[in-house]
Amino acid sequence: MARLATADAEEALDIVQEAMFGFARRYGGRTAGEWAPLFYRTLQSRIIDWQRRTGLRNRWRVWFGGGDEGDGHDPLENIADGRTPDPESALADRAVGTAIEAALRQLPLRQRQAFLLRSWEGLGVAETATAMGCSAGSVKTHYSRAVHTLRSLLEEYR
Repeated sequence: MARLATADAEEALDIVQEAMFGFARRYGGRTAGEWAPLFYRTLQSRIIDWQRRTGLRNRWRVWFGGGDEGDGHDPLENIADGRTPDPESALADRAVGTAIEAALRQLPLRQRQAFLLRSWEGLGVAETATAMGCSAGSVKTHYSRAVHTLRSLLEEYR
């Protein structure tokens, strides 16, 4: 979830680590059954904080002329993976994965949260509502809208 929100694996790991420390500090005494929704609530809070900080930093960079620190090219991406038996299927899998990530990024924040918590993390409606800080009805609405949007965006991959 953090990687989708940041589009940067290292930033995502930092956010998850901050969320884990905050969760342990604040909710360590709770029962294990409460942990999943409370952790995801903490994680979502950290993701939103990161997005706000990043937006503020980007506004200052525009004013002061700061640019990218590199060209963003990773030379290791061009090295062949010896574990992949079929390059065509690997390319197709990569294309589908990229399409799914792009479609998820197009969803509004609350729809993306509901979809990821329900579908990818396997939380129930009540747990997702706790994690998102909203009602169960809102979770159902956000999830339904997300599913319909994703179906239309990913129609060609059915």
